[in-house]
Amino acid sequence: MDYNKKKTLKDIQVLDKKVLVRVDFNVPLKDGQITDDNRIQASLPTIKYLVKQGAKVILLSHLGRIKSEEDKKTKSLAVVGQRLEKVLGQKVTFIPSTRGEALENAIENMKNGEIILLENTRFEDVKDNQVIKYESKNNPELGKYWASLGDVFVNDAFGTSHRAHASNVGISTYIPASAVGLLVEKELQMLAKGIDNPDRPFVAILGGAKVSDKIGVIDNLLNKVDKILIGGGMAYTFFAAQGHKIGTSLLEADKIAEAKRYLEIANGKIILPIDSATSKTFSNEKAEFYGLDLPDGVMGLDIGPKTIELFQKELIGAKTVVWNGPMGVSEFSHFAKGTTAVAEAIVSLKNAFTLIGGGDSAAAAIALGFKDDFSWISTGGGASLEYMEGKVLPGIDAIQAKQ
Repeated sequence: MDYNKKKTLKDIQVLDKKVLVRVDFNVPLKDGQITDDNRIQASLPTIKYLVKQGAKVILLSHLGRIKSEEDKKTKSLAVVGQRLEKVLGQKVTFIPSTRGEALENAIENMKNGEIILLENTRFEDVKDNQVIKYESKNNPELGKYWASLGDVFVNDAFGTSHRAHASNVGISTYIPASAVGLLVEKELQMLAKGIDNPDRPFVAILGGAKVSDKIGVIDNLLNKVDKILIGGGMAYTFFAAQGHKIGTSLLEADKIAEAKRYLEIANGKIILPIDSATSKTFSNEKAEFYGLDLPDGVMGLDIGPKTIELFQKELIGAKTVVWNGPMGVSEFSHFAKGTTAVAEAIVSLKNAFTLIGGGDSAAAAIALGFKDDFSWISTGGGASLEYMEGKVLPGIDAIQAKQ
């Protein structure tokens, strides 16, 4: 699937047009306050471009999951509208509804360059305390209604592009013109460069808890990469497949046969850890180190110092590195060393293209202070993971192709 043949902002005319923009304002909140506005910042280039081009900009986003009327009280986009107005330096009119006369009138009275933000699109998932999932299940009537509010649709929410929702696929289906925004365009270019057209040697690093989460990625990448370094909880299922003792470490017993098969067909491309940082409990206590076999009552929570050395060595000379998933329980300081060391090894590479495929590894790299040291850190965990699996992304697929 060549997503780089989809229409971009440069391919559409937006002057005097009502442009519906699906953004990703799914920001973390604590006590009603935004704790990290990265996603708002990431949307600014597309919003500013459309304003400059004389569009009437209508923004749609979800915020969290809505399963009851109670959820709506804490998941309003009003606070996001205020932050956006501040960082944009321009008035943003928040409309506290997802449909209806007030919204329609506000859009009808817009002048070129003005911005409206709708209420949380997932408010459409619950009505009168009934879960109806109109947004999440791409209800055609809702997609058609939202499409009727504008002339052009722009998808700039890469983080939701692996889902078929009314606010992306639904609108795209019923609107005359559609394109990807600047953030999505950049995401697609970077993912294509890292995964579809890599400079060699090409090394993938996979971590995280479960083999089952990464099976599609291993399947898709095994024929493309020169090496796959595996860390995190998922490594222990591979150890079990090799007959090693793993103590009380995370194990997916139903994936042992799958892990064996990968090891057989990998022709030495899969590089596993050779030691572990362990604890007797799932807590931030001081680590004890063991080799390939762990005693009873001990769980592996990070790669050990010998593995760090091995992975550093395996990365030497790499020209493309794609990383998805931390090497250990990186939120515990005693078990963040593997993730930190891998991040340091990647960013020290000269003339290499380095990409983090969103999710926990992206959060860990940013928390550890490496935000600006990678070629690209994806904004979409699930979407970038599915791209790495070679799956179709419905939110992008529905956008019109260039002529």
